[in-house]
Amino acid sequence: MEATDFFSVSECKGQKTIDGEQVPLVLAPAADDANKGNGYEALAEVLKANREWVEDKVVANSGVLLRGFDVRNAVEFNAVVEALGWPDIRYVGPAPRTHVHGRVWTANEGPLEEFIYYHHEMVLIKEFPGKVILFCEVPPPSGGETPFVPSFRVTERALEEFPETVEELDAKGLRYTFTALSKNDTKSMRGRGWEDAFATSDKAEAERRARALGMDVEWLPDGGVRTLLGSRKLTRVFPGRKGRRMWFNTVVGMHGKELSSATLADGTEIPADFVRRCGEIIEEESIQFRWEKGDILILDNLATLHGRRPSLPPRRVLVATCK
Repeated sequence: MEATDFFSVSECKGQKTIDGEQVPLVLAPAADDANKGNGYEALAEVLKANREWVEDKVVANSGVLLRGFDVRNAVEFNAVVEALGWPDIRYVGPAPRTHVHGRVWTANEGPLEEFIYYHHEMVLIKEFPGKVILFCEVPPPSGGETPFVPSFRVTERALEEFPETVEELDAKGLRYTFTALSKNDTKSMRGRGWEDAFATSDKAEAERRARALGMDVEWLPDGGVRTLLGSRKLTRVFPGRKGRRMWFNTVVGMHGKELSSATLADGTEIPADFVRRCGEIIEEESIQFRWEKGDILILDNLATLHGRRPSLPPRRVLVATCK
């Protein structure tokens, strides 16, 4: 079946129109499709038959929200992920996560009362996902949104207000550090231990895997590790995205934090007023929508930052990361 016969374009609260495109693009079952089946199997079949069409929509709109297809659990979500055909990529990062089924993992298991700051998934790693696919199995009673931000808008506005600083940081490059414990700590949204992150308890092997990912390590007396990453760009331009400069960094999220830092590559401090204002711009450009049970959100990870609002329990959002 053609995608245009199966889907209808819908709307959601918080949606924005940016450069003439709906962000996110909301796709629901076609109005005349009630008797043809609109569950996960039909959805998976249409996605598999129209992969290029879906890819084009995700890139053009930065995100696609699939709503109303009665996807109920990790098994059914995994079938949808497989149908899309994008290769899997293993998550490497500080967030505590648990494998659920197939290519499906829990999203960050850190405390629900904490805000997870906006980020491109695995932005500091040499090989990062092209797509992040999120599925709402249990929507929270309050809060718990997954806000996201068109990355190029942050760069545009930062250039308007701080043109010299943006160009200086891009030219000189950035350096990041992050400290991780040995074992997982699910009481922290950045509590993933290095043994889990590198899938080994052997320090020599962990060092080898860290270098392959583009980072150096320093071992700490308490068994933890400090990772060092640099030099990294402030912005990046990716093919097929209108030449837009994406805010492809984690300066605001890591600058001056207890377990992390972000500086210029030579160690010079980044101006605090610049970091603060960029944080305000990111929030102002954010797109908020309320999760509904069964929602699937496909984000172009090259073009969007995403985060997590604090929420009341229960909340269960699952994720798959794809090349």
